[in-house]
Amino acid sequence: MSFDGRMSYGDYLQLEKVLDAQAPLSTAHDEMLFIIQHQTSELWMKLALHEMRSASQALREDRLQPAFKMLSRVARIFEQLNSAWDVLRTMTPSEYTDFRDSLGQSSGFQSYQYRAVEFLAGNRNEAMLKPHAHLPETLAKLDAILDAPSLYDEAILLLSRRGFETGPSREAWRTQRAYSDAVCEVWKSIYQQPERYWELYELAEKLVDFEDYFRRWRFNHVTTVERIIGLKRGTGGTGGVSYLRRMLEVELFPELWRLRTEL
Repeated sequence: MSFDGRMSYGDYLQLEKVLDAQAPLSTAHDEMLFIIQHQTSELWMKLALHEMRSASQALREDRLQPAFKMLSRVARIFEQLNSAWDVLRTMTPSEYTDFRDSLGQSSGFQSYQYRAVEFLAGNRNEAMLKPHAHLPETLAKLDAILDAPSLYDEAILLLSRRGFETGPSREAWRTQRAYSDAVCEVWKSIYQQPERYWELYELAEKLVDFEDYFRRWRFNHVTTVERIIGLKRGTGGTGGVSYLRRMLEVELFPELWRLRTEL
C-alpha cells in the first residue's frame, strides 16, 4: 500500500497537471462544465489525430488490416465525442450567459486540432489557417498536414496501386480535392464485387463509418449551440448556428456517398 519512491497511478498519468488545468474566470457554477467539456474533447481529438496519422501510414505501406483497426477506433472516438454533447446540453441559456463574457474572443472555431482532423481527413481550405497565423508552431503543424496526402488521398493512391483507373493525379495536396467520376466508378465496381475486392470494400466501409460519426458530431454540435445561444453570433465572430449549418453540407469522402445512389 506504500508508493513512496514508486510510480503511482497519479504519477503515470500526471494527474496533477491535468486536474489543475481548469481555471474558471467567473464565479458561475457551469463554467467548470464548459471548460472540462472542451478540454476532454481536445484530448479525444489528440487520440483521433494519432490514429488517423497511423492509419494513413498503414495505407501508404499497404498494411490494410492495421489501418482498419485504427479507423474503427477513430469512429468510436467520435461516438464518445457525440455523447459528450449530451452533458453540455444540460446547461441552459441563462446559465451560459452567466459566464459567456469571460470567454472573450475564444471559440471552438479556433481549435487547431479540429482543423487538423479535417485537413487529415481531406477537407482542405487554406483560408482556415488564418485563425492560427499568430502561432508559428501551430501554423507549421497545419502546413505540414496540408503538404502531404490526406487519409482519403492515401486510399485513392492505394486504389491506383491496385490497378484501378482513378483519373489524373493531384497537382497539389494543399488544395481541396475535386469530386471525381472516375474514383466514384472505382468504388462502385468494388461494391458490386465485394467478394473479389473484400479488403478495399472493407476500407470503404471503414471510411464511411468514420464520416458517419463525424457528421453526427457536427449535427450534435449545431443542435447544442442552437439550444444554448439560439441564433446569436459565436464568441469567435462566426455566424454561430448559421456557420455550423453550412458545415453540415461538407462531405469528406464524396464518392463513397454518391456511389450509393448509382448502385
